[in-house]
Amino acid sequence: MAAIEINGISKRFGSVQAVSDLSFEVDAGRVTGFLGPNGAGKSTTLRILLGLVHSDSGAGTFDGRRFEQLPHPSAEVGAVLEDASFHPGRSGRNHLRVLAAAGGHPASRVDEVLDQVGLSGAAHRRVKGYSMGMRQRLAIAAALLGDPEVLILDEPANGLDPPGIRWMRDLLRSEAGRGRAVLVSSHLLSEVSQSVDDIVVISKGKLRASGSLQQVIGQAEGGVTRVRARDRDALGRALADAGLKFELEDSGALLVRGVSPEAVGEAANEHRVALSELVAVGPSLEDVFFELTGAEEE
Repeated sequence: MAAIEINGISKRFGSVQAVSDLSFEVDAGRVTGFLGPNGAGKSTTLRILLGLVHSDSGAGTFDGRRFEQLPHPSAEVGAVLEDASFHPGRSGRNHLRVLAAAGGHPASRVDEVLDQVGLSGAAHRRVKGYSMGMRQRLAIAAALLGDPEVLILDEPANGLDPPGIRWMRDLLRSEAGRGRAVLVSSHLLSEVSQSVDDIVVISKGKLRASGSLQQVIGQAEGGVTRVRARDRDALGRALADAGLKFELEDSGALLVRGVSPEAVGEAANEHRVALSELVAVGPSLEDVFFELTGAEEE
């Protein structure tokens, strides 16, 4: 059984269908990226999963149980939503002490998670003096207090500088390496492509793609073969004779779209053109995202 299961969730707010019959799974030991344009239904889905919004139909469950059925929720699921709030007059350490007491977690966890998120040196400072990135780290520390088996992070890189983003990437990979299920919503597609194992793409409340990162990218259109030869003119003639359209890359290589490397190699071989490079260049996650969601046109 998957650690998280979204089963046929639908939710309407007035005339707006925020989510429509959405289903996907998140497995333990893997980082799953939850992607979609603004207004796609990501936040609504996460709120339904965490019991903050009631769905019109369907359900989100953790090992078969709804969030409200979990005996010790904060020890099983850690979550950071975009609108995380803090008492500005409390120090970072005292903020976590309150949450640890409320959640029934050992007081020792406070300093452990402060160290884990790199806030030990600022733990005594009042939260109102924290930068956006520091507040984000504090929210993540709160999610980690119960050492949960599931982490749900909505735009966790907001406010983080480049070293902070790298730290976030390492944290996600580390938690998945410990067997945790990690579901992360993000707009930073280049970062997602370096951090996740699986992706779920939604648009207008509907599922557009789900699977491993490699599977989803591999199924998309836009594959390109890059080919290079010492005699570039002869290579161009060979491709043209085979009816293959190509374009010149700045590096001097030729790019052939929608054709396998094998077909390009056969065309070159027919004209006895020696190749110095022949490689498949897949589309980027950004290319796939726009193809699936139409976000580029919108």
